[in-house]
Amino acid sequence: MHQVKALVFDVFGTLVDWRTSIARESKAVLAPFGISIDWFEFADAWRNLYQPAMNEIRSGRIAFSKLDRLHRRNLDAILSEYRMDHVDEASRCLLNLAWHRLDAWPDVGPGLNALRTRYLLAPCSNGNISLMVDLARRNGFTWDAILGAELARNYKPDPAVYLSAADAFDLQPAQTMMVAAHSSDLSAAAAAGLQTAFVARPDEFGRGKGEAAPTVAVDISVSSIVDLAGVLARSAGT
Repeated sequence: MHQVKALVFDVFGTLVDWRTSIARESKAVLAPFGISIDWFEFADAWRNLYQPAMNEIRSGRIAFSKLDRLHRRNLDAILSEYRMDHVDEASRCLLNLAWHRLDAWPDVGPGLNALRTRYLLAPCSNGNISLMVDLARRNGFTWDAILGAELARNYKPDPAVYLSAADAFDLQPAQTMMVAAHSSDLSAAAAAGLQTAFVARPDEFGRGKGEAAPTVAVDISVSSIVDLAGVLARSAGT
């Protein structure tokens, strides 16, 4: 742990509660159209198209496109599936920006504040830069840089995303720690040479439907960002 100089973070699910936020925002935008559905189910359906959309870019079938554009394409598909084609363009634009209005888990602010006294901090997200900026301003995240897919021009788990994050800080991969609530993300980061920290978010996809423990080998496993700050402080002897 002593060689770690920077921490880079997955954002959706690890730092922000996307599911509750998207359900709330979907209801606010769509209910005025007389729509009444299970808003969490709608949020899940939208999110379920996330990986398939990025796979088209990872595979080279289509050129790199920012996540906002993929989210919009997915939103149009879900609205059609739910027979909501009457939702107008302005409302679709507003709803697509719901991903810019996600709320952080309660431990994130205090945890990041504790970590930033010793480490460089940045998101390493599939979200585009403007999305990360809006989430930072909404939730009071103070970053040293905004890194991730848009910088690498590809999506995690492509190694370029993790390696470009380390390189942006002029660090070796082993001097950089990837922090995430998803074992697959951490496995890919470790394969690229980064150190890894798992943060449990057992309720990310609904009560008990998230990851409570890693399913791969990690360097650190904690229950919150605050706990991560404590573990790293103890390992540094402070």
